[in-house]
Amino acid sequence: MPLMRIPYTAPLPSPTIIPASASTIPGAVAALDDFLNTPVRSAPGNGKTVILSGAGISVASGLADYRGSAGTYTLNKTYRPIYFHEFCASHEARKRYWARSFLGWTNLHRSRPNKGHEAVGSLGKLGKLSSVITQNVDSFHPKAHPDLRTLELHGYLRSTVCLSCRTEYSRDDFQRDLSALNPEWAAFLAEMVESGALTTENPEERRRKGLKTNPDGDVDVPGVQYSTFRYPSCPQCLANPPKGTKVEQDAEGAWTPDSTAGILKPAVIMFGESISNPVKLAVESAIDEASRMLVLGSSLATYSAWRLVKRAKEQGMPVGIVNLGGVRGEEQFFQDVPANGLGREGVRTALSLEQFLPSLVERMRETSATPLLRNENFQPAPWAWR
Repeated sequence: MPLMRIPYTAPLPSPTIIPASASTIPGAVAALDDFLNTPVRSAPGNGKTVILSGAGISVASGLADYRGSAGTYTLNKTYRPIYFHEFCASHEARKRYWARSFLGWTNLHRSRPNKGHEAVGSLGKLGKLSSVITQNVDSFHPKAHPDLRTLELHGYLRSTVCLSCRTEYSRDDFQRDLSALNPEWAAFLAEMVESGALTTENPEERRRKGLKTNPDGDVDVPGVQYSTFRYPSCPQCLANPPKGTKVEQDAEGAWTPDSTAGILKPAVIMFGESISNPVKLAVESAIDEASRMLVLGSSLATYSAWRLVKRAKEQGMPVGIVNLGGVRGEEQFFQDVPANGLGREGVRTALSLEQFLPSLVERMRETSATPLLRNENFQPAPWAWR
């Protein structure tokens, strides 16, 4: 799979709502009801839908997105995420990354799945979904619906992973290590929590209190220097360094730059880093076995996500998209979908997921109570004619 690259940062064109009636919640619910329940002859699959979710579904949990009205690329024009090669090569870059992550982890750790995630779980229990592929690294999907399979395309922040031995460690434990190694930063973090700057779920309020919050648990405090920040080494590599390497630490247990191994990174796919082959194969298999794809809260700006929808469309699968803003190259997903259709051939709507998805679940429960009315292939059993 291609490397993760910094996606489009400029606003994408406004969408064309399909069908036109999907501009309101009742109209969109009716269209998605038809989309999810009508048998697909062009892509039989398992008869179920695979979901692809993005940052938009987690906004209601208090996390920043990228391109919304309060998104990072909208409000912070100079924001640039760290590249994988920078993290690997530079001790100073890692100091900066882990200092900002140290401040941001508190809010991410306290955040919880919202009504949108819970609604996805309900759709799974109703038998409408086969799996969820998420671009998000917040772990909200597996928390909200542990019985519905979630494939985390870009990894997860709940763990760190060693670049040398690939051992994973709890991010909570890592946070405690960072706090012990950086007492002044820990005191500053406590002040931020006390002020409410990190406990509020409103990104705008955090900015008013001197913080810039970015996606994936990154917090920027203007004017702060990161040169004194310290981080621990991999315990496994410290105890048993890989052959030909050395792992050194200072008196307090911080990794030192004369080491040649034992660097811990977040267990996410950074920009410039490749998605692993097992994950690539798993998400492709999830698409291939489904009959439809529904995109929730994603602009598909990263190619790793866009190519999955392209794959689904090329296999004859109807595509539905619920996203407040524009979506990269979305016209090719709907060029053969009638604008005045019912929704079964494709749906494009721009509504709040937190408001829309619970209404969709309510409708699904109603229609699931009378499934024979929705099955166009239903034929009475022979004995029914007697």
